[in-house]
Amino acid sequence: MTDFQTFPAPAKLNLFLHITGRRADGYHLLQSVFRLIDRHDDLHLRPTTDGQIRRTREVAGVPEAQDLCVRAARLLQQHTGCQLGVDIQLNKHLPMGGGLGGGSSDAATVLLALNRLWQLNLSRQELLRLALQLGADVPVFVFGRNAWAEGVGEELTAIALPPAWYVVLTPSVHVATAQVFASEQLTRDTNPAKMAAFFKGYGHNDLQPVVCRQYPAVASALDWLKQFGDARMSGSGASVFLECDSKAEAQQIFSLKPDSIPGFISAGLDQHPLLGYAE
Repeated sequence: MTDFQTFPAPAKLNLFLHITGRRADGYHLLQSVFRLIDRHDDLHLRPTTDGQIRRTREVAGVPEAQDLCVRAARLLQQHTGCQLGVDIQLNKHLPMGGGLGGGSSDAATVLLALNRLWQLNLSRQELLRLALQLGADVPVFVFGRNAWAEGVGEELTAIALPPAWYVVLTPSVHVATAQVFASEQLTRDTNPAKMAAFFKGYGHNDLQPVVCRQYPAVASALDWLKQFGDARMSGSGASVFLECDSKAEAQQIFSLKPDSIPGFISAGLDQHPLLGYAE
């Protein structure tokens, strides 16, 4: 039997997140910029010849049938008719329900890695179509570059972002994303912006006021970080972040944070580590 191979599943930050409308099917239309960062989960994958897809380690609170890694492997297997299987072991470093895309990134890494390990040679476009079946945030990780996003998050355009470091605080609460999107307090009529406006500093997170009202721990972390600059929430939370010009600046701010608020510092990435696993 072959050994496990390890593949990273990087986090993302939403540098802004505008809700611009809602489709008839209930999905929200949005604009956002996804920034990949170097903090990541680790996926350990071992191809097998028996066709079985197995999770070799439990994930707390996530039944195997709902596990996005398992679902991604099964979807890829069904789509291609591949007779191979895989053992999956996930080492979580990203908080669940934290707005950093951890579960979505894990699923994308499974798609990209198995595309190579199973020698499927699917195109990136084909993998993107499969990714969207798993969730609205999965495609950006298969896309593999920092991206300007529209639609429900699946219309992606590569965007070049300057180097940056981030202080990321991760309050220990699990935000119920569906509940936030369903809130009557959520505004859904932000005017669509142009990419040029983002580079001039325009942007906010429409979900932030709703989450801060429902989760005091998020509001508290954000208030603390805002004393150092334009801190924002990522995605539907709970994580909040501040962009810094240097690692030293990020380290200095992070060193001052209250011990009660978990977090980390992280550098922005230009591309996904597995970008070359699909063409």
